[in-house]
Amino acid sequence: MNYQIKTPSCVYGGEESIKNIATIIEQENIKKAVVFTDKGIRSTRLLDILLTVLKEIDYEVFDDLTPEPAYQDIERIMKQVECCKGDIIIAIGGGSVMDTAKLCSVLKDADYTVKDLLENASLANKKMKTIMIPTTCGTGSEATCNAIVAIPEEQSKKGIVNDAMIPDYVILDAQMIRKLPKSIIAATGVDALAHCVECFTSKKATPLSDLYALNGAKLIFQNIREAYHQPDNMEAKSNMLLGAFYGGIAITGSGTTAVHALSYPLGGKYHIAHGVSNAILFAHVMEFNKDACKQRLAILCDAIEPTLITKTVDEKAQYIIEQIADIVKVTNIPTDLKEFGVKMEDLDFLVDAGSKQTRLLVNNMKELSLEDIKNIYLKVLK
Repeated sequence: MNYQIKTPSCVYGGEESIKNIATIIEQENIKKAVVFTDKGIRSTRLLDILLTVLKEIDYEVFDDLTPEPAYQDIERIMKQVECCKGDIIIAIGGGSVMDTAKLCSVLKDADYTVKDLLENASLANKKMKTIMIPTTCGTGSEATCNAIVAIPEEQSKKGIVNDAMIPDYVILDAQMIRKLPKSIIAATGVDALAHCVECFTSKKATPLSDLYALNGAKLIFQNIREAYHQPDNMEAKSNMLLGAFYGGIAITGSGTTAVHALSYPLGGKYHIAHGVSNAILFAHVMEFNKDACKQRLAILCDAIEPTLITKTVDEKAQYIIEQIADIVKVTNIPTDLKEFGVKMEDLDFLVDAGSKQTRLLVNNMKELSLEDIKNIYLKVLK
């Protein structure tokens, strides 16, 4: 078995690790930074923390970024960025901000477009180095070579995957998520947990991806409830930030599976937040997969709850699935698709769109027929 894993060149962690950007600026001889964020981050004054560190150099801020961007949104931002001269891109925000920044790092002054990359991601070449500063505890975008883009005409999403988008520098500073709303901790935290569990139970799992997926899952399983219910528990939040990062690294060596595949149509057509759409499907997909990956789920159980060591493989696998469902429940993530305007008559669209996510479905331990996909969606439509 041959395998590899890709990681950012340099990662700084711990509270106030954002100050290490001053070191990066000196090392890279940066004269001007191009900063990507959104208006929500600007309003929380998190951006001010970064700008204080950048006070010795020039910078230009782009904050008109769209949540869960479509490729047209990327094209719009690129038109604004094209005339901006800079030496490095810094993204401070959630997955959408970081994905947009990563795409711009390979699109600036390029002779291809984001639509070209949707057709052929191998065209991408890095044009500018990047620094990622996640402000949620879940997307893992700060570690991956992926960028997720909505395709409105298909009412779905697609991942652009190229090693050129792996960030050069990452800042894991817990003060960035100190005041994160509970609903965002829940949704992004479950998204990160899905990354870890899916990568660990993927057909493409390797010894290297397992290392990160297993430890990431352990950190998130053991800290997400505390991070949600105890806003001042910075140890739990720091562990969530690290667990999410581990999940992102696991993706580069393994890959997510049917949970993410079937969630994309929910985000693409109904604009359900990515973490929420994953949470809705997570336990149901793992229940479907259980007979094909129960040994892997049992290993997760041994790492997370050693007191269950004497239980059977089936019992351990079921425990993990029940823990997933419980986390979604106690963090108050809505799980009924009808709450988002999804109707029973939309079922055929969901099945068709979900079945087309072959990049991820091929990673699933258990093959899904159209009927299997239909039955999974029915569980959250009733």
